[in-house]
Amino acid sequence: MLKKGKKQIPEVVSKEERFNIPKVRGHIEGNKTVASNFVEITKVLRRKTEHVLKYILKELATPGEMRKNAVIFGTKLSASKINEKIAQYADTFVLCKECGKPDTKLTKDAGISFLKCQACGAKHSFYSKI
Repeated sequence: MLKKGKKQIPEVVSKEERFNIPKVRGHIEGNKTVASNFVEITKVLRRKTEHVLKYILKELATPGEMRKNAVIFGTKLSASKINEKIAQYADTFVLCKECGKPDTKLTKDAGISFLKCQACGAKHSFYSKI
């Protein structure tokens, strides 16, 4: 019965990942870049908007600020560059190093930051510059 059920499931549904980071949507205004869906991205990452923003700004070496649900970067940036830094953030602060799942929480214990996986129980320390 199980084999029959698996055969009936379309491939698109069965191969879909449950952790898909949305691509940055935005536009350039003069010499600034506006990312209009930044808060949506941080909700998918399940991290504080301020933490993600601080990392992205530091990695891109640009000033920026939050306005409502958007981020305004102080320079012209391509969406691919911002997406690349968001993916780096996810690899460092979201995905478990053992099982690769996004079911993690950031914790601090005695001044040391840890990434604790809720799925497999792994706990990794890391040095955070942010």
